[in-house]
Amino acid sequence: MSVLPDPGATRAVLIGTSHYDHLESLPAVSNNLTALAEALTGPTSWALPQEHCTIISNPTTADMTMAAVRAAAEQARDTVLIYFAGHGLVDPEGDLYLAMPQSKQQRVETGLPYRWIRQALLNGRADRCVVVLDCCYSGLALGTMGGPSDLADQAAVEGTFLLAAAAETRQALAPPDETFTAFTNEFLDTLQTGIPNGPELIDFGALYRHLRIRLAAKGRPDPQARDRNTGARLALGRNLACLPTTATTPSTDGEPATGRSWPSPSGIHTLRGFFKSLADVRVTSGLTHQMVSQRSGGRISPGTVSRLLNRESLPKTWHTTAAYLSACGVPDPQVAEWHAVWMRLLADTTTAAAPLTVPQPRQNQKPTVLQRLTGRVSRRNGRSRDHRSGSS
Repeated sequence: MSVLPDPGATRAVLIGTSHYDHLESLPAVSNNLTALAEALTGPTSWALPQEHCTIISNPTTADMTMAAVRAAAEQARDTVLIYFAGHGLVDPEGDLYLAMPQSKQQRVETGLPYRWIRQALLNGRADRCVVVLDCCYSGLALGTMGGPSDLADQAAVEGTFLLAAAAETRQALAPPDETFTAFTNEFLDTLQTGIPNGPELIDFGALYRHLRIRLAAKGRPDPQARDRNTGARLALGRNLACLPTTATTPSTDGEPATGRSWPSPSGIHTLRGFFKSLADVRVTSGLTHQMVSQRSGGRISPGTVSRLLNRESLPKTWHTTAAYLSACGVPDPQVAEWHAVWMRLLADTTTAAAPLTVPQPRQNQKPTVLQRLTGRVSRRNGRSRDHRSGSS
C-alpha cells in the first residue's frame, strides 16, 4: 500500500544551478526549485514545514551543498529527498558529477561527485531515501544492475528510489521557451493535475510510469528509475485527478467514501505527521466539517473538528479523536491503530516535558566525604567573610 511520509520527520534538499561561468546557463532551473518547494510544502503533497525543505540555488562550493545534504540525512527519520537540476557531467572514469557554477568539462574537482551524495545518504538515519536527478547522463547514478556502487543495493533502509531524467548516455532537455526543464515540467504537472484513472496516491512507481508515457509522447528523453524494497510505494502526493467529493461539492447522501484506502497511522513519527494524517482522513472521506459533526451524533461540533485538525499539541484525552475518526468512516481496527499511535506520542511528549529532579539526601543520612569537606570549606569561607565584613 502506498504511504505518504510523516512531514515532521522528513527532509528535502533541492539543489539547482542555473548560471554557469564555462557552460551554457539554464534559467529554467531556478523556476524548478521554487515550484517544487511550493509543491512539497503544499497540503496535497508532503506538507513539509518550510524549515524542512532546503533550497540551494547556484551553490558556490561542493562543501556548502554537502553540508545541507548531510544535515538532512542525519535529521530525517522517515524520508529524505535530494533533488538536483543543472548540467550533469562525466569524469574520466565514467562517473557522474553534478555541475556547480564554476564547473568545467572533465574537471571533476570543479563539481560535486554524485558518489558523495550517495555516501551521505547511506550514512543517514532515514527509513527511505529518494534521489531525483534532472540533468544530462543522470542515468549513470543508477549504476549497473546488482553492481556494488548503486545506492539502492547498498542502503540499509526500508526503501530507496532513484529517478533520473535521462539515460546514462543521453542529455536532458531545457527548452529555452519553456518555464521549466522538460523533465521537471512533467513532474510538476503530474502533481498539479494528477493521473487520470490512476491510484488515490501518486507513489513513485506510478509517477515513473506516467512520466515515461508523457515524455515519450513528446519525443523527449525517457526517464530512468531504480527502487529497492518499498521505495516505489512511497507516495509523493494525492492524485488530484481522482479526489473524492470535498467541502465545495459534498456527496449527495452525506455518507463517507467507501472502499477507499484510508491514511495509515503506522508511519507517524511526530505530532505534525499525526495532524496531517488526521486531515487526510477527512479528505479521503469526502465529508465536510458539518457532515462529520452530524455523523458523530452531536458528539463533536464543526468547530471542534476544525480545532482538532489545526492543533499544535496532542489532545490529552482520546474521545474527540476517536469520535472524529469513526464519523469519517474509518474502520474500528484502524481506529485502534490510531489510538496506539496517540498513546505513544502522548508518552513521548509527557516524558520530554517531565522536569529533571535531583534526589535529596535523607535527613538521617550521614554526609559523604565530599559533603563534609564542602561544608568545612563553606564554614571556613563564611568565617572569613564575617571577619572581612567586620573590619571594613
